[in-house]
Amino acid sequence: MKKSFPDKYTVGLIQMAFSKKPKENVKNAVNWVEKAAKKKAQVICLPELFTSQYFCQSENIDYYDLAEPLDGPSIKAVSKAAEKNKVVVIAPFFEKRAMGVYHNSAALIDADGKVIGLYRKMHIPDDPAYYEKFYFTPGDLGFKAFETKFGKIGTLICWDQWYPEGARLTAMQGASILFYPTAIGWHPYEKDEHGKPQFESWQTIQRSHAIANGIYVAAANRIGLEKQTPDSAGIEFWGRSFICDPQGILLAEASHNKEEIITAEVDLNRIEYIRRNWPFLRDRRIDAYADITKRFSE
Repeated sequence: MKKSFPDKYTVGLIQMAFSKKPKENVKNAVNWVEKAAKKKAQVICLPELFTSQYFCQSENIDYYDLAEPLDGPSIKAVSKAAEKNKVVVIAPFFEKRAMGVYHNSAALIDADGKVIGLYRKMHIPDDPAYYEKFYFTPGDLGFKAFETKFGKIGTLICWDQWYPEGARLTAMQGASILFYPTAIGWHPYEKDEHGKPQFESWQTIQRSHAIANGIYVAAANRIGLEKQTPDSAGIEFWGRSFICDPQGILLAEASHNKEEIITAEVDLNRIEYIRRNWPFLRDRRIDAYADITKRFSE
């Protein structure tokens, strides 16, 4: 039997700065979840790897100590907050799956505090100061949509946001919104020359996923300059978390440099209206897409 959901629900994105103390970050995240619930958010998303600063700026085996299993203390703390406030929470974390096997993951916690799903980041970058391939095993659970109390939602993580295939496959499973918990920013020495187009590309690609799939999109980023050592350049995380509707229209957008909560309403009737007028899912030529599974067609 198909589960029915309310026609409308409110989502909230938490934009945070992070310290080098995981317990402090978890405590702050729980406080922000409670604040978001008071702002009437029903489905709340934290930024990528919310328990720590972004450690992938260098390759250091000691950072594996930051990882936790799905039933570890950080997810338990957020689960209690979800249950207490009767909200759904997307909690991205550094998952320890087994000895020597780690993932960049997101736990899906329903409004009763129970973990109802797990997503493991599928696309893993390896760029200067984003050395994620050193730490994370690529996801093996595929792209998913999860049935929560308030609606069917999908989540991907950061680097996944550049790939239309992941957005499409998640939307095809009936998600009404795609969440992208994120840790993205500028290399300080590049900001003046490349900062504006880098940010605009990031926002544009995600808004395009909303348009192409007739779906809401929400990206939750962190803020602040994070340096692993005093003499390193670090990364200046650019914030600007945002929520857009199925036409790509911005409904809410955060600042570049403040901790804050943004909220917006997901309206299933809006999805229906947009898809009737822009029937991209109807007109897909699924008979002609076999080559999409190839690395490159010569």
